Amino acid sequence: MDQMIVGFLENLSTLALVFIFALSLVTLSKGADILIDQAVALSIQWGVPKLIIGATIVSLGTTLPEATVSVFAALKGNPDLALGNAVGSIIANTGLIIGIAAILGKLPVDQNAIDRQGKVQFYSGLLLVIVSLPFFSRAVNGVIHQWMGWALVLLLIFYIYYSIKWARQAPSEFDKIAVGASEPVYKQIIMLLIGIGIVILSSKILIPTVEISAFRVGIPQSVIAATLVAFGTSLPELITAITAVRKGHGELAVGNIIGADILNVLFVVGLSASVTKGGLLVPVEFYKLQFPTMMIILAAFRIFAKSKDHVISTKEGIFLAGIYVIYIILNYTWI
Repeated sequence: MDQMIVGFLENLSTLALVFIFALSLVTLSKGADILIDQAVALSIQWGVPKLIIGATIVSLGTTLPEATVSVFAALKGNPDLALGNAVGSIIANTGLIIGIAAILGKLPVDQNAIDRQGKVQFYSGLLLVIVSLPFFSRAVNGVIHQWMGWALVLLLIFYIYYSIKWARQAPSEFDKIAVGASEPVYKQIIMLLIGIGIVILSSKILIPTVEISAFRVGIPQSVIAATLVAFGTSLPELITAITAVRKGHGELAVGNIIGADILNVLFVVGLSASVTKGGLLVPVEFYKLQFPTMMIILAAFRIFAKSKDHVISTKEGIFLAGIYVIYIILNYTWI
């Protein structure tokens, strides 16, 4: 099937590839949206506390596009796409999405989440930078080895366990969220499987489209992955954040982004590295732009979130979004 898709795409014009690229991002987002809704509905139906849903299932759901794109890319021998998508998504989540959410409306911050999961968010990003250093591979490029991938997946299990433990100790903030819990369970399961199918199929089309387009225009895959693909796979988080802010649930937007950033390291990078024997090769340009930008945005977000008024202000949102814009410009001017 993969060869058929590649053969079909190679015969298309670049303009047609751009159209398919945009369409696959839309379907990828829609598939993730269906998956999230049904996962939440099933959890409510089965009596799982909604705070636990937000801390685990919703973040896992919104991170699924990044995971599927990166894992399939890693399996096909494209580490630039796998790693670039994960790192770029963290930058897009924390810079662009939190920035836009703070500009659009009030963005209050749950201090319990910042004190606990906020630390995990920052140190997960730092851990990714450390394991990517050439020191561990004794070469010019860094390599995230397969065993490192399994270690990150193990940390993911611990993270989910402690998220559930913390959620049970905190007052529920997700009681106002209701997503079709009255639907029959069999319908919810069918829709859940449809959502998964859409995400997987969209990812299978998206990856070769990016590869062929990048080759034709001479742009490195790592740059495409860290910008266009990362933005596209972050659409579920963007939609969730804007909707949450407009409905007065800014805490949900912040919590979802924190969880998504953590999962991009432990789930997306971890799973991508663990399925490849050679691990993920880290391009040299990541040390010049991707990693520094990621850590600057994560540090800025943590400082803003720890402010005395417990709110990320409009000015702070503009700063975060501005860093993201500069990052995008540098990606395409440094090629």
